[in-house]
Amino acid sequence: MERSDVIILGGGLIGLTLSIALARHGLSATVVDPADPEKIAAPAFDGRATAIASASWRMLEAIGVADRLDGEGCPIRSIRVSEGLEPGGIVFDAAEDDDPLAIMVENRRLRAVLHEAAGEAKLVTLKMPACAADVVRDSAGVRVALDDGRVLTAPLLVGAEGRSSPTREAAAIPVARWHYDHSAIVVTVDHERQHENTAYEIFYPTGPFAILPMLPGTRSAIVWSVPAPDAAAVIDLPDRAMAAEIEKRMGGFLGKVTLAGARWTYPLGFHHAAKMTGERLALAGDAAHGIHPIAGQGLNLGMRDAAALAQVLVEGARLGMDLGDVQLLARYERWRSLDTFMVAAATDGLTRIYGVPGRAASAVRRFGMGLVQRIGPLKDQFMAEARGESGDLPLLLRGLQI
Repeated sequence: MERSDVIILGGGLIGLTLSIALARHGLSATVVDPADPEKIAAPAFDGRATAIASASWRMLEAIGVADRLDGEGCPIRSIRVSEGLEPGGIVFDAAEDDDPLAIMVENRRLRAVLHEAAGEAKLVTLKMPACAADVVRDSAGVRVALDDGRVLTAPLLVGAEGRSSPTREAAAIPVARWHYDHSAIVVTVDHERQHENTAYEIFYPTGPFAILPMLPGTRSAIVWSVPAPDAAAVIDLPDRAMAAEIEKRMGGFLGKVTLAGARWTYPLGFHHAAKMTGERLALAGDAAHGIHPIAGQGLNLGMRDAAALAQVLVEGARLGMDLGDVQLLARYERWRSLDTFMVAAATDGLTRIYGVPGRAASAVRRFGMGLVQRIGPLKDQFMAEARGESGDLPLLLRGLQI
């Protein structure tokens, strides 16, 4: 029987981040995941890149992970939002002496360095690949029997397995969910002109089209939302035809486009758990909430979960509390439930607002963006959201140790 302070089911980006954060502050974590580490490190496993908000990046610095990505992340210094290729819109610029708004990093590289850091942490035990065959949560603690017969025990279980979390389902936590009639096509492209560390979110009647800067300065990640019935046809376009379609949606402002890698497609959906805790249980990341990528906040929302949960547990441990104590879990629930709901509701609202067709709707959206651009405090609030700096920030998101 192997004992640790926390058992984390799910060795993805959020589960690994949480384990490292806990270990840095003296708490032991056992991470269980059925995925083979060698397979998930392969380039073909995940073609996405993520805009890590500046607050989330400070957390990666605080737990000793950011240095491992030195020279690999592309800073985003400006974000431009527009209605199609119409003039106007909203421009968010980071001040010259300020941190970038976000850092673009390939998911596979982020996953690789997190796995490496977790593997080196003395207080983290990785069980990968391994499956939880039986899980018991009761007043005595948590017991997880693995499929190979090993038994793990801890005072607290964290479910971080992603959107289809078996832990959430086993706990019978209700989930609000729906599917958008769109799929995201993700591909990396090279273009003639420098992106100048600028991200673009262009809203078309058929769905949003995002251009996210990557290294070198003539490479970008494209996240292109297309109606679900069209996704198969678009993903199967020949390279030259796909590049031409992307160039057209860019309006040609980055010059000639060529594909720089494979392409992936992902269905788009929304889900939000009714609560984030249960008996000796906390949910984090996509196990608790999944949102549309329209604002690029999915991973960052999970990072906020990890930072808040780590702080609640570390501070509870210093007081000598049982890490599965109802009071600790209630504090985590209060801290995270409203923020996750508000961000989820906002991204869903944006998706629906920008999905309304017609010239009148387009004119209203352009008027709204013009107001945001002109009203300083409102624009500052949007920028704070983009940075992940709104609300009651956990210490790690401020770059501080707990």
